[in-house]
Amino acid sequence: MSRSSGPSVRIVRRRQGGISITATELRALVARALRDAGAPRGGEAVVTLVDDREITKLNEMHMKKRGATDVLSFPLLEPTAYPARPGTPRRAVHSRTIAAPLGDSVPLGDIVISVDRAIDQARAGRGGVDGKTAHTPADELRLLAVHGALHLCGWDHGAATAERAMWAEQERILRAHSRAMRRTLVRA
Repeated sequence: MSRSSGPSVRIVRRRQGGISITATELRALVARALRDAGAPRGGEAVVTLVDDREITKLNEMHMKKRGATDVLSFPLLEPTAYPARPGTPRRAVHSRTIAAPLGDSVPLGDIVISVDRAIDQARAGRGGVDGKTAHTPADELRLLAVHGALHLCGWDHGAATAERAMWAEQERILRAHSRAMRRTLVRA
């Protein structure tokens, strides 16, 4: 993706198989979420697909929580680098002065997704934003990728207002992505 078209995304697959989604589609989806969330055009995020064993280690080391989780985000910019989010308190004066020198990228952070969690949650009907949705593992992975991207860009769901706003934004991005994918298939 060129610098002028928006943030770029790198996909790293450390857990192969299990979900039928291409790196190209996942890259486009996360780039859309970052762009819509106000990430710098020269921004770059990395999405790493892992197994439960690896995400458990990361969850315990960085979040101080036991066991596997579905997605972790490690933002490198302060939330105040992005537009204010509904229900999320601002701890500093908002200033949007993030810019990369010409030809350089701004590292936005990392998103780590457990493919094992995505598969299990989808098949057991514990997926979706409500934790009660049964859908395909690919749809669960898409949701987790968007969720992680929004966290990189200052979104949070600690308060009820923030949660409703974040869930609505996730759904909006996923619908827009789905429409774009259908248009691509029609043209092909």
